[in-house]
Amino acid sequence: MPRPLSTSVPDPFDASATAAPVDYRLAFDLAPVGLALSRQRTMVDCNQALCEMFGASRDQLVGQSFQILYPSPDEFERMGERIAPLLGKNGTYADDRIMKRVDGRFKGEPFWCHVTGRALRREAPHEAGIWSFEDLSSRRAVRAELTPREREVAAFLMDGLTSKGIGKALGISPRTVEIHRARLIRKYQASSSVDLVNKLIAG
Repeated sequence: MPRPLSTSVPDPFDASATAAPVDYRLAFDLAPVGLALSRQRTMVDCNQALCEMFGASRDQLVGQSFQILYPSPDEFERMGERIAPLLGKNGTYADDRIMKRVDGRFKGEPFWCHVTGRALRREAPHEAGIWSFEDLSSRRAVRAELTPREREVAAFLMDGLTSKGIGKALGISPRTVEIHRARLIRKYQASSSVDLVNKLIAG
């Protein structure tokens, strides 16, 4: 079991400290971005920044499925199915997606998050991985009540994908994507698809 988080941070300008072995545990715990180690999409370790981001304690997260960080179980399942072949091909995956605060003052609040992951073995992409999470809420807020599909379509629109590309990624028809796009335009009171993307990015 990892040792408790140390409150004593070595002075990087202390010659005696820099000569000492690097404390990788401390580096993990105090990294400025959220970090998690996973096995079969279950968190086996996480750092302080991840706990703060999701408003939860380490005990609330370690041993739990990543599903608790998603707005809905369906989005968790679909994301897992979608990224598995990409992790298998490239070994890494990154995107912006809407996640959900687990506890604390903002419990249940959806927020935009940049997620990057690396599979330890490409042939078994979900077997073990290293994941980083960056909270984008200060730059991009979720300003409308969206359905799970709308959240997924919104994320791909910001990546610049066409309706055909989004449909292929989500396993739905381009026509269905257009329906979700039209709903997003209404909810964000956008004048066009370009205006919608600008509003999504601006929050």
